[in-house]
Amino acid sequence: MPGIVGVIGIRPVEHCQRLVESMVAAMKHEPFYSSGTYSVPEMGVYTGWVAHQNSFAADQVFFDEHEDIALTFSGECFADPTTRDDLRQKGHEFGRNDSDWMVHLYEQEGDQFFEKLNGLFSGLLIDKRQRKAFLFNDRYGVERIYWHKADDAFCFASEAKALLRVVPRLREFDSEGVAQFLTYGCTLQGRTLFRDVHLLPAGSIWSLDGESCRKRKYFSPETWESQPVLSAERFEDEFKETFKRVLPRYFESKSEIGISLTGGLDSRMIMACLPETAKRPLCYTFSGQRRDTLDARLAARVAGACGLDHRILRVTQDFFSNFASYVDRTIYITDGCLDALGAHEIYMNGKARHLAPVRVTGNYGSEILRGVSYFKSLGLSRRLLNPDFEPAMNFSTQEVARDGTNPVTYAAFREIPQKRFGILAAGRSQSIFRTPYLDNEMVALAYQAPLRLFGSPFPALRFVKNHNPALAHIRTDRGLVGSNGTLIGFLRHTFWEATFKCDYFYSEGLPYGLSRLDPLFRLFNSGLGISGLHKFLHYRRWFQRDLAGYVNEIVTRVRSQRNQFWNSEFLKGLVDEHRAGRKNYVREISAVLTLEAVERLLLRGLPSGT
Repeated sequence: MPGIVGVIGIRPVEHCQRLVESMVAAMKHEPFYSSGTYSVPEMGVYTGWVAHQNSFAADQVFFDEHEDIALTFSGECFADPTTRDDLRQKGHEFGRNDSDWMVHLYEQEGDQFFEKLNGLFSGLLIDKRQRKAFLFNDRYGVERIYWHKADDAFCFASEAKALLRVVPRLREFDSEGVAQFLTYGCTLQGRTLFRDVHLLPAGSIWSLDGESCRKRKYFSPETWESQPVLSAERFEDEFKETFKRVLPRYFESKSEIGISLTGGLDSRMIMACLPETAKRPLCYTFSGQRRDTLDARLAARVAGACGLDHRILRVTQDFFSNFASYVDRTIYITDGCLDALGAHEIYMNGKARHLAPVRVTGNYGSEILRGVSYFKSLGLSRRLLNPDFEPAMNFSTQEVARDGTNPVTYAAFREIPQKRFGILAAGRSQSIFRTPYLDNEMVALAYQAPLRLFGSPFPALRFVKNHNPALAHIRTDRGLVGSNGTLIGFLRHTFWEATFKCDYFYSEGLPYGLSRLDPLFRLFNSGLGISGLHKFLHYRRWFQRDLAGYVNEIVTRVRSQRNQFWNSEFLKGLVDEHRAGRKNYVREISAVLTLEAVERLLLRGLPSGT
């Protein structure tokens, strides 16, 4: 996916330049990426980048007027409309690039520059006057930077594979990272799946001069946590004003914009106050092979009420016939951060990109505004694991436990950059991802929500009703409408919540301990017409039927090899038990498929870049 790489050290110039070129090559997954390199040999700084064409970061390197300051950058940064005008008034001259205002802001603000950036990003700023390079990332840590320190060089990259390619000795599993992944589906506390490959902490500025590294943070969530809580009335007023001011930033683009539309509230709030743009965006919804999900049906009504075209993007037969390739691409591109159950993300986002390169989504609104959490144990059967690996599973889970943590802090600084990163990474490999719900102003305001409003859908419903009453009359996928609050509204909401839960268990299957009841549960769902109403991804059933041959081939291959993670005897019956419906082992199968691909593609399959 798009990102940056770099080597900072005292190695020979030609060697460092070759390393950077190899790191860039490791991240060029698609023909629609642009890329380049930049070096300052006298400082021992060598860097490169990969970016979507026509994106915010496509026309790097960004320079000041005298090229004393250079910036390589990944992601996007949204400036206040007055920022460029203020800089011009202070004598700064802009080049042909719309994004070079950042280096001029650094000239003006110095170290305070980093605190003023708003978006999901990472970058390397090279100040030749100070003979220092500053490696930094966004305050949430969503834009990842992997790093490794050798004796004579500091290496970093937006993708771990770029480091693995040029430092072969890193191509080993980190036992604790794997244990975390098998417990929660992600790594925690700055760990990765790879030994001696680390993550830059959120909100960091690391000052590097070739011989030393000064580490500091420019932002901590305590800054926002210390804000006063607002009254309910004032919070809703502030939310309306802030959301309407922030949203237009996310619709400025040289490329076509698509809105990833669902039947929920978060994308509907975006639709309720769409900014005027030169080009009208189009809407699309992901759906299943045949039956339109409730999301797709409701989204079409919402788009129609706003006068926009709506498309349904479906999972079709080519997904199943090329499933092995999609699994490999997913694990390779995301460095194993997204497992085999996310193989559809690259497939569906690839379809979305053909409609519009920029994807505006309501993602993370539920987490930031209502405290919805997906951070829970995978619940894998312990019989899956090799007994010799069991001790590694006894790691600290303090990072996952809420323990009184502010729910907004938990969502923005833990859950989204850790648990939700893999999905984001897969999607961003195909399109330019934007969500207003991680805008600094929106997140800061969420901390000021009074307790009785936080977690409630009703402020969002009122927001939609006030800005586009027609949208408030279209119920959400959970049965909410603008007139909710009555007994009938409560019963309607309860009914649709129940159908959502039932369809979830139909799609995912009951936990393996209760899976013997699965046939009765499926019969109940089918009889009521619930199956496939909300969910279009049926990996449990696909692993039993459409993809059974692929699953059996990989698991058989893993079982034939000596493996540090798996119990070979358990693998013997894993596929048969799942196919027969006696147990639901979809997550266990996914874990085996994922780590097999990580080992094959990233530990053993990478070419040497040295």
